[in-house]
Amino acid sequence: MKQPERDKDNDVSTPPLLRELTDTNRRRVVAEQQVLPLPSRTRIFTTSNQKGGVGKTTTVVNLASALAKYGARVLVIDLDPQGNASTALGVEHREGTPSVYDVVVGETAVEDVVQPSPESKNLFCVPATIDLAGAEIELVSMVAREQRLSRALQEYLDDVDFDYVLIDCPPSLGLLTINAFVAANEVLIPIQCEYYALEGLSQLLKNIQLIAKHLNPKLRLSTILLTMYDSRTNLAHQVAADVREHFPKETLDTVIPRSVRISEAPSYGQSVIAYDYSSSGSLAYLEAAVEIARRGVPR
Repeated sequence: MKQPERDKDNDVSTPPLLRELTDTNRRRVVAEQQVLPLPSRTRIFTTSNQKGGVGKTTTVVNLASALAKYGARVLVIDLDPQGNASTALGVEHREGTPSVYDVVVGETAVEDVVQPSPESKNLFCVPATIDLAGAEIELVSMVAREQRLSRALQEYLDDVDFDYVLIDCPPSLGLLTINAFVAANEVLIPIQCEYYALEGLSQLLKNIQLIAKHLNPKLRLSTILLTMYDSRTNLAHQVAADVREHFPKETLDTVIPRSVRISEAPSYGQSVIAYDYSSSGSLAYLEAAVEIARRGVPR
């Protein structure tokens, strides 16, 4: 009697590494064939998590690069005084460089500080410089201090078309972060798959609700992305399950693996997409970008 053919991809006799490579190659073929729908209006994301070290800036840079690779026009606004997003996108942000500081604290227009990223013709950045470190204090006495970024950004978007704007803000909840929330329509929260992952998240959600109630009624938590995922550990599986249980609609199916390549890329002034396109980290961010685009604007 003829035996049924075995599914080679799921054959338990196939070495685990070979199964993983086969699956990765299949996923990459699928990702490269994607044609993303472009939003009918600009989607503005603030990427936030008051807990540091969760991959916030990494997520902004690599999602921006991935979306740009698929043909979307993307603007990254670096609102973190450390300027790590600016570094990773390869744009100038030495002290004295026209930057987001001049927009938020001064009267400079966004168009006067935007720089193209060398990574893609579709990718642009408003850089942050060390000048931004004192902006919180300077903003305190200003009129409409929570809306400085929002007003400048809307004036810019009235004249220039972008599909996505991604704002990278500091891990603390100060006036810079509030400016980011007021300027955005959506909030993207990266959550690392490690111990204490959900610590501080409830307070962040309360802050989002307060800002939506008093300053920006359009603001919604639309996206949660699991980062630093190590499939070999029970802890990562448990954290992912807990997050999906609490936020089933917001949590992406895609997870970002713990990856040396992702960590190395910024030191070369690149996203992982440009630094090592063949890496697992690059593939994961491409898949996350596809998922965000296909989910569309939350209703």
